[in-house]
Amino acid sequence: MNDPLLVEVSRGAQIESRHSGALAISDSGGRLLLALGEVSRGVFPRSAVKALQALPLIETGAADRYGLDDAEIALACASHRGEARHVATARGVLRKAGMDEPCLECGVHWPGDEETARDMARRGETPTQLHNNCSGKHSGFICVACHEGVAAKGYVRPDHPVQRRIRSVLRETTGDAIDDRAMAVDGCSIPTFAIPLAALARAFARFGTGETFDAARAQAAARIRAAVAAQPFMVRGTGGFDTVLMQALKQRAFTKTGAEGVYCAALPELGLGVALKCWDGAGRAAEVVMASVIARLLSLDDDERPVVEAAMTPKLKNWNGTEVGALSPSADLLRALEAARA
Repeated sequence: MNDPLLVEVSRGAQIESRHSGALAISDSGGRLLLALGEVSRGVFPRSAVKALQALPLIETGAADRYGLDDAEIALACASHRGEARHVATARGVLRKAGMDEPCLECGVHWPGDEETARDMARRGETPTQLHNNCSGKHSGFICVACHEGVAAKGYVRPDHPVQRRIRSVLRETTGDAIDDRAMAVDGCSIPTFAIPLAALARAFARFGTGETFDAARAQAAARIRAAVAAQPFMVRGTGGFDTVLMQALKQRAFTKTGAEGVYCAALPELGLGVALKCWDGAGRAAEVVMASVIARLLSLDDDERPVVEAAMTPKLKNWNGTEVGALSPSADLLRALEAARA
């Protein structure tokens, strides 16, 4: 791979680590405002496409049938940290559909929020499927299955009607960039597809504007964006990058992390979508790149700017709380973004 340097990590006065990757910024028609690195190469977007996977929850009428509110819709897009509100909200979604926790097929892991995990351990509790960071998405899948009158069991399988519908949505939003031969299994057991970054950026431009979507899908995308802007805590949780940025920016930006250094975003007022991949899988670097894109492309006010700039150059501290270094966007990345803005 011949991809550019995107992020540098300093310790003291020295560069300690470097992260390379690829970045695509596109409009809804597929015109690339910026292409750095191998943007035509397929990547597994993993959780970065949860908002696209949530479209059937709205389009089928399942969200209306079960009376889902903004927090519950936002949780369907989440990679949450298993905090109490996340767990309670996922449980509530299932109950509205007449289902309960054992029907979730996402697997079990400890909460990503350390304080929550420690409190549970002190109480002698063990995690359940509801603590899985994908429990909101899976609860949404179950709502779609119940609404459509199909068995929820096995909803993670590629041949299940819910996953077939989601595959169609991904194919349509990305511009038919889905290749079933490039299918694998995600961490939460659903299918994941290798998709070029350029196609992912195009999909998120469409998600942010509704352009090229029919009326029902455009309305569904707008409803999801509004729900997330109203309830950004549900998407990531306390201190999470997506939560912090969307609390500050509201509907000006929709951002979503994926595993292994992938990030996607919609910038509706600019009509643009963003997709990036740090090839070493570093989520910390992907966050810096995404914050840099937003800082350079959006005109930020005095409340928004400090939040975005802090995410663009996060400080590194040791166990005594002493600042020892920082992450920062590379000069090449900043030059490319300045050229794109011009």
